[in-house]
Amino acid sequence: FATSEDQAELAKSVIEEEFRRELKLGHVSSVDIRAPVSIIAAVGDGMVDTTGVAGRFFSSLGGAEINVLAIAQGSSERNISTVVWSSDSTRALRAVHAAFNLSNMTARVGIIGMSEVGISLLRLLEAERDALKSNFDLDIQVCMVCPERGSEEIFSLNNDTESGTQSLTIGAITRVTEDLDETTKTTFADEEQVAVVSKGGLGLCFDTLFRKECTIHAIFDCTNDEASGRYHAGWLRAGIDVITANNRGLSGPKHQREDIKEAEKSNGKQSGVYLRETVVAGGLPIISTLRSLLHSGDKIRRIDGIFTVVKSYVMFRISPPPNVAACSQFDVTSSNGVFEGDMKTSSTAFVGEACSFSQAVREAVHLGLTEDNPALDLNNEYAARVLMALARELGMDEDNETELIKMSSDVLVDIDDNLDFLDLPPYIDEQVQKRVDAANAKGCVLRSIASIDVKSKSVQIRISEVPNHHAFAVSPPGCSCVRFFTRRHERYPLIIQGPSAGADSTASALLAELLQRTRGISTPRSLALIRRGSSGAFLHNKHSNSMNGNNGIL
Repeated sequence: FATSEDQAELAKSVIEEEFRRELKLGHVSSVDIRAPVSIIAAVGDGMVDTTGVAGRFFSSLGGAEINVLAIAQGSSERNISTVVWSSDSTRALRAVHAAFNLSNMTARVGIIGMSEVGISLLRLLEAERDALKSNFDLDIQVCMVCPERGSEEIFSLNNDTESGTQSLTIGAITRVTEDLDETTKTTFADEEQVAVVSKGGLGLCFDTLFRKECTIHAIFDCTNDEASGRYHAGWLRAGIDVITANNRGLSGPKHQREDIKEAEKSNGKQSGVYLRETVVAGGLPIISTLRSLLHSGDKIRRIDGIFTVVKSYVMFRISPPPNVAACSQFDVTSSNGVFEGDMKTSSTAFVGEACSFSQAVREAVHLGLTEDNPALDLNNEYAARVLMALARELGMDEDNETELIKMSSDVLVDIDDNLDFLDLPPYIDEQVQKRVDAANAKGCVLRSIASIDVKSKSVQIRISEVPNHHAFAVSPPGCSCVRFFTRRHERYPLIIQGPSAGADSTASALLAELLQRTRGISTPRSLALIRRGSSGAFLHNKHSNSMNGNNGIL
């Protein structure tokens, strides 16, 4: 039972006196004091006639990782009470409030890397915050931003308290002064200072983000940086979910991959969750589809496809299939104006008209499709890292390494990392054109196909001559096309195709990962939308918000 802390010692002595015979005989082992503790209670007249109240009450505490010390229910069945540690009381109260729709559940998130993806994600979180509160009872607060790889600067909230409702925005960050000589400096001349900037970099992320009273903590890794990948395991052990578009964690050295795998389960349910859908093909649901197939009893035999946006674009431009213009025109006329035509190249040329390899690479660079170093795409390093992430899902990463896959794979032409990719030498175009012409003579186009064969345990990347009308041949430039050969999809493979590039689509996929994560620990209202409802209510509320001046992104 619980009593006030100042009467605990008196209560203990009275009980020990009353039960001294039972204590002496060992019928009662001991009388202990546990302090400080708090009582959390749900009270309501309709509880006796309402099913599921107790289940919702205790599920919310379990989802918030609250240890319940004692339970009691009144004889009138008008209340349920629990005793929890006082240090957990704020988090417990918030969890119960959210479970009964008395308040929103708060998710504290941080963003690593203000690349195009990071900027798009920050804008998306700002634009969708009110809609997510309204439809999911979920308040996503951006509490920390680490702007660049290797940066020692970290942006955080100025008023970061238990009752604080602020969230970092693009406006907050762009107003930050460039004079960062002091260790900590407030940066706004606004009436309400929102942000501070500190020195500390990635090592300060946990201390800045984590608050014990909050149930959900998540870090979005929007970089392609090895340094941030090395922090993933530590964040997971600390109970922070890692939502990553950075495939360096899963494709790094074996000890790092094993560390991440162990960190996911090191503390049971208190470990963070590693969410990596976007590391394979951006916004396309490749990993979730793979898991759905496996969880439903199917057996994966082979996965192959065009995974990288740069290889997709460059190979399509140098070796397009015939009649591309006719396909585009059909989509324009049949889609009632939704399809606006193929993507525009930087040279204003039609993507279905063949061009030289050097021109295709220049266009990819100008369109922002490449890594900082285009050689990482053209020399198969990025594709090899994607295959390592898929191999992890299939349990085939033990004997594979990114560098081994890269070394054993085909390249269209050997390219030195030190070359100027905006002015490649003519001999490279000549070598590539010979291979293109050879494929054309056979009624084929060239494509770079990455594959994992489960039976032979082979993981490879090959330059293949693909028939003109094959799915890989007609997959649009800049799009991924992934095939699953399974026991159930043996005659014809399951194909997922679509644009995997684009900051907006990747940012949307990252947010979707967070929402998927919160469904298991969020409020019954958000769960009801998943189980029984449709997206119509969400769209309706977004339309209402838009009419009221809060523009949603559809």
